[in-house]
Amino acid sequence: MPQAPHPKLTQQKLIILDRDGVINHDSPDFIKSPEEWIPIPGSLEAIARLNQAGYRVVIASNQSGIARQLFDITTLNAIHAKMHRLALQVGADIDAVFFCPHAAADNCDCRKPKPGMFAEISKRYKVSLKGVPTVGDSLRDLQAGFISGCVPYLVLTGKGEKTHVTGGLPPGTSVFPDLAATVQDILKQPAAIAAVN
Repeated sequence: MPQAPHPKLTQQKLIILDRDGVINHDSPDFIKSPEEWIPIPGSLEAIARLNQAGYRVVIASNQSGIARQLFDITTLNAIHAKMHRLALQVGADIDAVFFCPHAAADNCDCRKPKPGMFAEISKRYKVSLKGVPTVGDSLRDLQAGFISGCVPYLVLTGKGEKTHVTGGLPPGTSVFPDLAATVQDILKQPAAIAAVN
């Protein structure tokens, strides 16, 4: 269930981020209100650095709290409004937010580790995701991206440390302490230009 992205470029540098545990502090009880959405130090500034380097930043996030009736779409929109507002304060722009509102029992195609959200991003942006970096704190984040052709990055914030210890990461996964360190490394690499389909 995406929020509409901005008008497209014919060629673009794209990066796909998970939300909870990557950009903001996660909670085992879910992020259920704007007040509970607290950015991880340096994460929004890292997004600003990506923007400055020409990246369009897209979020792909499981939000099963909606299916569990812990919050509704209106509240989720308010959470994202806060995220966008705080991002803009540091010069960061999040191009679009794609989210899955379903529970695991719904057996949908969009809930990570299934690649449905990534396929929707590819379709909406009219690009191949081959070589596009994706950043997550859980194995399912990385699996969904890897299946879609993305280059996986694990952050140790959120569930990241537990994910790292558990192992089974997709081949080629890079591991960094947080989003800021991940972005620092990504910006050292030659950027993959998302090819138009």
